[in-house]
Amino acid sequence: MNDPDLLNAASALIARCKAKGEMIATAESCTGGLITGTLTGVDGSSSVVDCGFVTYSNEAKHSLIGVGNDLLADHGAVSEQVARAMCEGALDRAPNATIAVSVTGIAGPGGGTDTKPVGLIHFGCAAKGRETITTHTVFPGDRHTVRKATVIKAFALIEEMLDRKE
Repeated sequence: MNDPDLLNAASALIARCKAKGEMIATAESCTGGLITGTLTGVDGSSSVVDCGFVTYSNEAKHSLIGVGNDLLADHGAVSEQVARAMCEGALDRAPNATIAVSVTGIAGPGGGTDTKPVGLIHFGCAAKGRETITTHTVFPGDRHTVRKATVIKAFALIEEMLDRKE
């Protein structure tokens, strides 16, 4: 994606990570690799991006990044608990990452329910030596708008983690 807003945000994040010696891993569901793809669209990203896990299915979440089947059954893929397990699992499995961000949600247009509406995205961010952050947001708009907003929010969450002391 050549979206200037996303690429500008990615460039700023990459510069900060380089300055702090941080490496990023991602665990993406509803964005399908868009976070990693946006980061790697920036020159010099190889010094900051370690790897990305696209875990769209529950089976992928379990086998690739270790999200417990019981967690998925009890809370559903779109939950704070799964977002936490995704980022912590990605950080654990990434060979060089010091920070991992995760997103899981319902980008739409279908798939929403009364308790989990379209636009609901759960985020997680884990980092070596720091407490994991989780949050969620319900973004308005169509699938493209929700996915773009999710990438921007994921970058902001990584920025927040960068500001935390080890």
